[in-house]
Formats: sequence, structure tokens, C-alpha cells
Amino acid sequence: MNNSPVIIEVAINGITRKDRNPTVPETPEEIAAEAIACFEEGAAMIHSHATSSYRDQTDSKALAKEYQDAYEAVLDSRPDAILYPTLSGGATIQERWGHHEHLANAGVIHCGAFDPGSVNLAGLGADGLPKPEGYVYINSPSDIRYVMERCTELRIGPNMAMYEPGFFRAPLAYHAAGKLPPGTFSKFYFTGDAGYFPDHKGALFSAPPLPESLEMYLAMLGDAPLVWAVTVITGSLLDTEIAAMAVERGGHLRVGLEDNPTAESNLSELRRAVDLCESLGRRPATPTEAKEILGMPR
Repeated sequence: MNNSPVIIEVAINGITRKDRNPTVPETPEEIAAEAIACFEEGAAMIHSHATSSYRDQTDSKALAKEYQDAYEAVLDSRPDAILYPTLSGGATIQERWGHHEHLANAGVIHCGAFDPGSVNLAGLGADGLPKPEGYVYINSPSDIRYVMERCTELRIGPNMAMYEPGFFRAPLAYHAAGKLPPGTFSKFYFTGDAGYFPDHKGALFSAPPLPESLEMYLAMLGDAPLVWAVTVITGSLLDTEIAAMAVERGGHLRVGLEDNPTAESNLSELRRAVDLCESLGRRPATPTEAKEILGMPR
């Protein structure tokens, strides 16, 4: 039985806004306070979205400032904190990812968000059929190379979502080539019965949170020493079999209101995750331990 510490990432807001869950933090002040509270309760890292990240944001300095205001407030209280943003709008990967450059140079992030593949973030309508509205989330092969190279140069680890199995081939290929950036974190995303967007009744992407689904990813992983975690981005990971399975198999967990907007709060989900880990003989990792587990270069 693996008894190493478990990295618990808390995604504290994402596309979840107060009209969906009134407890979700939105402003830099709210984000900082929520992050600090989560670190005190056992979180190893915090992922947040700035309000401006939902616009067609091409002014990376302005967006970085919004993140930096929140992150510096957290670091004043918790210098060990691991924090990272999401991508932005924009026509090019430089526009979508550019705020990471400013945040890394300011010393407030240890990792950066990137998802190494493309997917239809679609769902079902009230009639049970695919809604014509949806979002085609595109990350091209050249985008993948760009972000991997910039993460290596900036000395931040790519924190990546595996929406589909094909996404996982990218970090595996980089590992096989000896080019995987230090600090890489691969998270296996599963979908439940809820919709990703508020007006969707169900998801039409990713795999359901079944043991067989996780087994497929672990078969792809083989003996490669990549650090991995699981989440359910349209429901409660902690109500599925794969949460305990991941802890038992040496994996890590991601929870929070971004992924489960109907949860009571970020802290309630975090406490459930901590209880699960401890019931299975593992404890939550501190941010310092998470940096060591991931091999973060900063």
C-alpha cells in the first residue's frame, strides 16, 4: 500500500460563478482568502481563474496583474503556496498563455496551465440530444511545443488536464524523448451526469468515472514515473469509486467548485478529500512536499 503524501489540488472557481454557487470566490481579495483557508485545511496547490480570463483578453500584463494581486496576498501569508492560473482568450497561444510569462518572472507561480490536445466541450440539451452550442477547445501540436518549451525555460511545471486519452500521449512522448519539463502534473479528467456549462444537461466528452476508465490511463502510463491525479469535472469525484482507487494506487486528487459547482463549498470538498486520504493510510501533502513529489524546478 502506498503511504506517500497525497497532493490535493483545489480548483476554487473556474467557470463557476456566484449565480451558480454563492460561496465561490471571484475578486482577488476573495480568491486570496479562499486560497489561504484551503492551504490551512490541507491543500497542496490552488488553481484559480481571474474574472478577466473570460474576456477576449490579449493584454497579458493587465490579466497578470489581476492574478498577481491575489497571489501576492496569499504568498504574504503562505510563502510555500503553489498557485497557478488558467489560460485566457486570444487568437494565438502567445495571447492565451502570455500572462504566465509575467507571473513566472514575478515569482508568484511554480506551474502553468496547459491542456495538450483539442476537444469538443459539448453537452446535452433538454431534449436529450447534443446542443448545437458548445465550445471547441483547440490546442494545436505547435501550441503544445510552445508551452512545453516555455515552461522549461521559465522553470515552471506544466499542469495539464487530460480531457481525452489522446491528450496523455503528449507528456508520455516528451518523457520518452527525455524532454518532459520538470514539475509536470498530469490530471485525468472524467465527466459525470451533470453539464460542464450551466445550460448543459450532460457531458459529451471524456470518459465516465469508472474504475475501467482509470485502468486505461494507468495502462497507458505503464512504468513511466509521471505524477498523476484524478478529477470529475461535472460532478463529485468523492462520490465515485475512482477517488479511493487513485489514492490506493499512488495517485493524487483534484477537487473544488470549478469541477463540482453544486458542492457546499471548496472547504467542504477539501475536508472530504483529506478524510478519504487519511482513511486509506495516506495524508495530504504540504505544498513543500508537493514541490518535491513533482520535482518542481523553482
